[in-house]
Parts: sequence; C-alpha cells; structure tokens
Amino acid sequence: MATVTEVLTRKPNNIAIETTPDHQLIVVYATPPEPGPNECLVHVRATGICGSDVHFWKAGKIGTSIIDRNLGLGHESAGVVVKAGSDVQRLKIGDRVAIECGIPCSKPTCEACRTGRYNGCKSIVFYSSPPVHGTLRRYHAHAEDWLHPLPDSISFEEGALLEPLSVALAGIDRSGLRLGDPLVICGAGPIGMVSLLAAHAAGAAPLVITDIDEYRLAMAKSLVPRVRTVKIEPNQGAEENAERVKQALGREAQLVLECTGVESSVHTGIYACKFGGAVFIIGVGKDFQQIPFMHASIREIDVRFQFRYRETYPKAITLVSEGLIDLKPLVTHRFPLEEGKAAFEAATTPSAKAVKVQLLDD
Repeated sequence: MATVTEVLTRKPNNIAIETTPDHQLIVVYATPPEPGPNECLVHVRATGICGSDVHFWKAGKIGTSIIDRNLGLGHESAGVVVKAGSDVQRLKIGDRVAIECGIPCSKPTCEACRTGRYNGCKSIVFYSSPPVHGTLRRYHAHAEDWLHPLPDSISFEEGALLEPLSVALAGIDRSGLRLGDPLVICGAGPIGMVSLLAAHAAGAAPLVITDIDEYRLAMAKSLVPRVRTVKIEPNQGAEENAERVKQALGREAQLVLECTGVESSVHTGIYACKFGGAVFIIGVGKDFQQIPFMHASIREIDVRFQFRYRETYPKAITLVSEGLIDLKPLVTHRFPLEEGKAAFEAATTPSAKAVKVQLLDD
C-alpha cells in the first residue's frame, strides 16, 4: 500500500463528479479539503452510482430537494483514511472504512435523534442531497463517528455496496419479515438485488422477484437459485401482472418490497398481497401517485414507506464478512474516477446491461 504522502503527492487533485441545474455532468478539479478536529480525510477508493444520483442529474430534483446550483453526486463510498483531525481517537491513518453519508444533529432536543430514529432528523446532513456535495470524489472529509472500519475480508467495492444493502436491511427490519414468509420483490435493480440477498439470508420463502428486463431476472436467479422470476409485461394491467406473480409464488404475498417507485409496479405489488399483508415502498418515484385505494382498504393491506436507514452499517458489515450475503457479483461495470461521465452513461443505457456501476480510484 502506498504511504499517505505518496498518495497525496501522486494524486494532489481532488477530482469530483457534479451535476448542474441544466442537467449537465461535469468533472471538477480542486484541492483536497483539510479535515476538522473530529474528521478524517478519506481517499475514496470506490463509489457506486445510485438511482438517486441519476434522478438528480436527469430530473434536477427528488421531492423537495432541488438542484439550484452545482452539486457533487455520490453517497455509496468506501476508502482509506489518509489524514486524521486533532481530536480523532478511534481511527488512524491507513484504516479502511465505509462512509455512512447521513450525519444527524445528535442533539438531545431532537426527538428523532433522541429516540434512535436519526434518519428522520430534520437537521441531518446527507452527502449528495442539495446543497451538500456528495462523496463521488477522490478526497472527502468526514466525521469520525460516521466512518465504519472494514475488515480485510471486505473489499472497497463491497464497502461501497454496504449503503444500498443498508437500505434493504432497513426495509426488512421495519417490515417484520419472518422465516417462511412468502415475499415478492418488485424490481431487480441494485436495491431489488440486495433486498433479494438480504431476504434470502433472513429466510423468506417462497421468493419471487419481478422486472421488465430478462437479463436482470437471470442475474437474480444466479444470485439466489431458489428465487422465482416474473417478467412484467408493460402492456398488461397491474391486476394481470399480479396474477402471474401470485401463480409463481404459489399463493398471495405476506410482504411486498417495492424497489422501483414506478406507479404500475406499486399497483402490481398491492394486487399481489394477501389480506392483512404489507407493501413496503423503498423505490423513489413521482411526487404524486395513485393507488388502488379500496382494494388495499377492504383487504387491510398496509402500504408503508422506507426512508434511508439507521444503525444498519454494523449489521451489514457482519453479514458480508460472515459470508451470509455476497455482494461481489453486483458490480457489473467499473470506471476510473476521471471517466465519471462515461460511467453515468453506462448506468443509464439499457443496452449496457448495468446493475451496479462503480467509479474506482487506486
């Protein structure tokens, strides 16, 4: 491993990938930041492109978060500590870490923080959420308390994937999934794939995953051979697609994890659910959507939502390091940091058949 001095000397520029209010992607060169007293400067070695990064680039907003100035993207990152602030105690130079990008206020007057639901903190700083720049950059200064040490058995690529895995784990935790619960996962994108891996480890059975892309369904099958796959037909109605889902599952679903945010997919999930079941919506979609209200009402189907995660990184690290979840196959495309634009093009071009695109910096 190169020394800290060698890294900073050999790569003095802090390259970052940003999006602009007019939907451009730009590569920015700057000087590395100096870490504060309680911060570490991390050489970011791997960062994944998330659907929200693409959404900010293409749509210019997610909900009330609006791109009104240039914004650095990225929040799925892992790297190595190259500098430590004067008050840093737990970490040292050379430590390999995963970056948890949501930093709450942690004040006792904040109900969300005080009750342990810090993902709901109104003052949370989330890197890559406007106006805070993200971690898709070479060097990033981050609070020590929100850096998670990685064992040698977990690569930087896997460390970056702990963020989407955290989303899946949060949804599964809140859903109350139990051994033997019949489960449907809508969407075989990155969040759907990690949800599949987590649900398999949690003992959901039987398992069905849906998508419109046969390649992604085949990949899901390679990850978890026992999963049953259903190709969603866009020209069919949600009730028709739900019938095919139930046939594949062999029953109605106790739980649906909706990982697309697409309105028609949400409808399919609701129609596939049993009386008293639940549909957990994890995916990001349009600001306003319709649902089959009365169908959900007379069948007592809970429609719930998941916002990010809390206290999931330690669990995610344990599950990966113990071999219960294998994240390695999810990275299908790799680009050097300087080729950020090409990476985003691959992530949004169907013919590229990308599942998870990562930008790497040696």
